[in-house]
Amino acid sequence: MMDEESKTKFKTTFYFLAVQLNIIILLIALAIMVFFIGPLQYRIPLIILLFIMVFGLSLHFRKKYYDTKAWLDEHADKGKDI
Repeated sequence: MMDEESKTKFKTTFYFLAVQLNIIILLIALAIMVFFIGPLQYRIPLIILLFIMVFGLSLHFRKKYYDTKAWLDEHADKGKDI
């Protein structure tokens, strides 16, 4: 079992990752909408900008996800030993 402080830290980190993943999905959806209904002169630059943002957020999300997973595995193993 995790102590209360560890549970709170995990909940906060999980919430942050969930929000970040939702932002990534919304940016992809926005890029698709811009492709179909965006102003012609700004269509390509906006799509490129949105995908650069998606790429950067995805890299950050992946790093935080694996850090959180390693932290959770470490704390879950401690609970099994007791």
